Amino acid sequence: MKVKGLRWIILGMIMLVSIINYLDRGTLNYMWVANEKIEVAASDVVFDEAAGTCTLTLDGEQVTVGSDRVKPSETGGYVYTKVGGIAAELGIVDTSMSEAEYSATTKQMLANITIFFMIAYGISQLFSGRIYDRIGTRKGFTASALLWGAADALASLSVGLKSLTGFRFMLGLGEAGPWPGTTKSNAEWFPSKERAMAQGLFNASTSVGSILAPIVIAMIYLACGWRWTFVIIGSLAIIWVIPWLVINKKGPKDHPWITDKEKEYILSGQPESQSTEPIKGKSYKELLKDKRNWSLIVGRFFMDPVWWIFVTFIPIFLVEKYNLDIKEVAFSAWVPYVGAAIGAFAGGWFAGLLQKGGKSLNYARKCSMIVGVCIAIPGVIGATMATSSTMAVVMMALILGGYQFVQANLMTLAADLHYGKTVGSLAGLGGASAVLGTILAMVIVPMITKVGWAPFFIFGGLLFPLAIISVFLLAGNIHNIDAEK
Repeated sequence: MKVKGLRWIILGMIMLVSIINYLDRGTLNYMWVANEKIEVAASDVVFDEAAGTCTLTLDGEQVTVGSDRVKPSETGGYVYTKVGGIAAELGIVDTSMSEAEYSATTKQMLANITIFFMIAYGISQLFSGRIYDRIGTRKGFTASALLWGAADALASLSVGLKSLTGFRFMLGLGEAGPWPGTTKSNAEWFPSKERAMAQGLFNASTSVGSILAPIVIAMIYLACGWRWTFVIIGSLAIIWVIPWLVINKKGPKDHPWITDKEKEYILSGQPESQSTEPIKGKSYKELLKDKRNWSLIVGRFFMDPVWWIFVTFIPIFLVEKYNLDIKEVAFSAWVPYVGAAIGAFAGGWFAGLLQKGGKSLNYARKCSMIVGVCIAIPGVIGATMATSSTMAVVMMALILGGYQFVQANLMTLAADLHYGKTVGSLAGLGGASAVLGTILAMVIVPMITKVGWAPFFIFGGLLFPLAIISVFLLAGNIHNIDAEK
């Protein structure tokens, strides 16, 4: 059996598991604080101004809460914001706190858990690239998906902060693999002129996962509760392994389903395949000695935290800033990721268009990154001045669209600079650096948001020029280092 366009099917399978990957990592963020709004008649509400409390009659039972959780409604009654989600249900955060104290504490606790997730993610990034280089992408993706799927499903057994953090640590160990793995797979399955497009499509799929996450997670949570949500979404990665092993039998040189035409097209467009000498993978020491490799390492140190702080804190931002409940968050939080999906696809397409038009690889990559920054910065300015949740999420769509426009080209540098077995290793170093930057950002965000959310967006905006300047200063003329004699 011969299959036309097999490289796109392989990429499609990777895109599918990346969507699942983002559903899994989104479970905690969207279920951590999952408030619900309840309409209460004025006759069922009694305020105690001296104590700062309010007594509500709900279904015949009286409930006393902080008065800051009860607001007048347009109907003449009141809206009670019932605190829910994992933080409340596991007793990790005291729900008797005032709204301001509860908000600050939940942000800090979520940041702390995410730091442990990111430590595991960084360890995995560092070693996953090397492991994928050794065992190949077929086995590498299988191991990663089984590990993170099991971790998310097992999080349903959490009984407190320690167990929940432990399962998120395990999740981080599994979830990082697809990033160096995809860079390596794209280097194997695509000619160099299509790699930015392939990377862009992969990045777009992560955005699709982020678009679906608030809707899918909220629906399952409201229907089944947080424990079953972990089980259902965690099982998706495990199920994905079956078709992956069936379809991804071999690389393009030896796959029994690939057509001769596609094989020739792929291999003839890969400079590394033209080499008559065996290509030896470089050690970490060798990679770190060449400053051009640092363009990816330092660039991702500054760039990746933009994505992670938004993925982690958008739900809390919408709850805290605009008092949205879980249903309203579900139908608002996906908007920024539509911009991200468009930016990821457009970033890869634009770089490919420049190359097809005769521009050099160096010009295409750097020009595309500059365009991405120009898209993001107006979003940063608009988000700091947003007066409604609608305006805020639209501005965030510009920010994340610009981010992905840049990332489609920044992450491809590993394949631009090296051949074969070195690609995954450099991508892994870049990923580990990105995690270090993200951990530092997770420490900073809870501190700067104590005074409001404008510093959050300004902080994210400053990371864009820092990343681009790093690439321009360190990369020099972007070309394949391994081809140098």
